[in-house]
Amino acid sequence: MSTWKTRGLRGSAFEDLINRSNEYYREKNLALIQKIPTPITPIEMDKASRHITLAYFEQKSTVDYIGAVQGIPVCFDAKECQTENFPLHNIHAHQIAFMRDFEAQKGIAFLLISYTHLDLVYYMRFTEMMKFVNRAEEGGLKHFKRSELSEEFYLPRKKGIFVPFLDGIQKDLQFRD
Repeated sequence: MSTWKTRGLRGSAFEDLINRSNEYYREKNLALIQKIPTPITPIEMDKASRHITLAYFEQKSTVDYIGAVQGIPVCFDAKECQTENFPLHNIHAHQIAFMRDFEAQKGIAFLLISYTHLDLVYYMRFTEMMKFVNRAEEGGLKHFKRSELSEEFYLPRKKGIFVPFLDGIQKDLQFRD
């Protein structure tokens, strides 16, 4: 049983930007992406603020977001990193398994990584993620360095779109052809 004690809100600012981008894409009829809530059971609450202060996760969640882009099924997880090295333990085995199965069904799975200290967002293709996961499983580094990432998959902000992940999907599709 996993417990949660306020650390669960890490990434909420990044997720808010993604949610706003999802709204923009939905309004423009470009995509329909939904945030998947993580089911929790509250244990303790702050009576004054009515906020949950301690809870446990009822089950392992899959990924943060799932939906469709112009008829293409997509799923992705949002991650934050405050250094130049991203620890692979932040990507859980059940998430990797779900993303692998999703890709096997002809969907597109990816990570959005916010490098908060640099105000950069990176679109990581599933195949790129697996390259690092496989390296770690074979005894290599248990993280990847930002310097190992492909410059073309950074997502610069656009007017009205805080996290323009459709640009990443479009590039991702080019690699699949």
